[in-house]
Amino acid sequence: MASRASRRPQRRPPRRKTRRIARPSHALRWIGLAVLLVVAVGYVQPLRAYRDASADVAVRQAEVERLASANVQLEERIAETQTPEFVEREARKLTLVRPGERLFIVTGIEEWKRERRARARNS
Repeated sequence: MASRASRRPQRRPPRRKTRRIARPSHALRWIGLAVLLVVAVGYVQPLRAYRDASADVAVRQAEVERLASANVQLEERIAETQTPEFVEREARKLTLVRPGERLFIVTGIEEWKRERRARARNS
């Protein structure tokens, strides 16, 4: 009997059914791509707003610098108005004179300049 047992093929254990890992179907790939596109589109508006805001900040900074420069010039003019020379110059523009001075008003200066230019051209 030993000979028969040796002749018999040994029994193999039954094969287990192996599960195959399912590959993503095309539909799942398209869904993944759609999700990525939605996320990308979601980032477009904030990025555009950031770019616009940074451009606006640059414009505002240039405006602040321009206004600061104008402010310095105005402060210099205010300081100049406190001087006696400025007060006298403005008073003379208003035809005011100091006590003891005489005011002379010269008229016809423009006509005199035109005649002088005309004579210079003819010469």
